Amino acid sequence: MRPKPLIAMRIAMACSCRTNRPSCEITPCEITPCGIPHAKLPKGRVAEDKSARRCDQPDGECGRWRHSDYTRCSPERVRATGAHRIAPMTTPYPPRAISSILGRDRAIVAMVHVRALPGSPRATLSPREIARHAVEEARVLADAGFDAILLENMHDAPYLLREVGAETIAAFTRVACEVRAAVNLPLGVQILAGANRAALGVALAAECAFIRAEGFVFAGVADEGLLAEADAGPLLRYRRALGAAAQGIAIFCDIKKKHTANAITADTTLAEHAHAAEFFGSDGVVVTGAATGMATPISDLSAARNACGLPVIAGSGATASSVRELLAVANAVIVGSDIKVDGVWWNPLDRARIDAFVRAAR
Repeated sequence: MRPKPLIAMRIAMACSCRTNRPSCEITPCEITPCGIPHAKLPKGRVAEDKSARRCDQPDGECGRWRHSDYTRCSPERVRATGAHRIAPMTTPYPPRAISSILGRDRAIVAMVHVRALPGSPRATLSPREIARHAVEEARVLADAGFDAILLENMHDAPYLLREVGAETIAAFTRVACEVRAAVNLPLGVQILAGANRAALGVALAAECAFIRAEGFVFAGVADEGLLAEADAGPLLRYRRALGAAAQGIAIFCDIKKKHTANAITADTTLAEHAHAAEFFGSDGVVVTGAATGMATPISDLSAARNACGLPVIAGSGATASSVRELLAVANAVIVGSDIKVDGVWWNPLDRARIDAFVRAAR
């Protein structure tokens, strides 16, 4: 017998919290007492909050499950189900697949360290010469078989914090546009230190696929100074303000970033940073070692991967001997130092090391 309209409406309202949410990527459960299937949420603890509830407590006549956005389940549960994450999605917005950004999963991204830009202490070249050097390196890397290229103003040290001059943005835009015209690969931009708005503007002008952002969530003390304010909120609003063309530019954010003292957030784990990055709208998280060229710990990659559903990227210390192990956990690897002569980031490209890295990754 069909339920009366009022009863049917109450059932629909009671069940809307599950039927309208995306799948949490955990196996579906049995039919609930109200006759409507629900996603089965994993058991586990929630964030340390007096108001938080355990996700394994049934609520209401239809037996639906309630949970916090920060609900986690055990690693054993993840291994048993083959789930990608140890928590349900923290937002109703599913992440983009990394293949839609970098062209493939298990991607290898080569770093081009752009020569010192006008206005920086070590600048000696004109924008034309800087762009020529970057294009030459990008072509070599594209021909070698890399999946994407990331441009970074590494030679501009000591870096400005968050804000860079108009001359830096203008010169970097020229470099990015010329590299974009020279190679048919996804292109990314990073402007040190934490100049994420500037990077987004350059990426828009040069039709880049992504930016790498520092200080997206949480705070830290870097060698440039205090990254006191996370900029996820302002940055995503800026991307929205730039219009429809900017919405496709992905933001990969560093968590517990290298060259940074993280004492301010010592009571938070890397997994919690990854979880927060997902909640705040990042398109991927970058995990690194303590400094440029230092290996990214596999345990940190695993922690980030288990804590969120975002693509996880190894951001430092990748070598020909370690890349396969890194790609067994990470969705992508960024390499800069290992493909240079003697493995030193400021040296010229080394063709033999480049070929060895690409072969090892495949």
